[in-house]
Amino acid sequence: MIFNRVLFRAVLHSKVGSRSVFTSSKPDTVNPNWFRVGLAFGTSAFLWGLLFRQHSTDVHEYKVRNGLE
Repeated sequence: MIFNRVLFRAVLHSKVGSRSVFTSSKPDTVNPNWFRVGLAFGTSAFLWGLLFRQHSTDVHEYKVRNGLE
């Protein structure tokens, strides 16, 4: 009898559901925030650019130190 009450409360609580504290509203998939999308892709492209530039600098320095260039 006590087990049924606990189980009933757990089922009732799971059906009510709860939203995350960090989410104030559901994301709008029909109309995305293009500023944030552009910012995310722009940041990613910028970081990849820095990575490739650093790599080419490192390769050049390696070739100079080992007399390959």
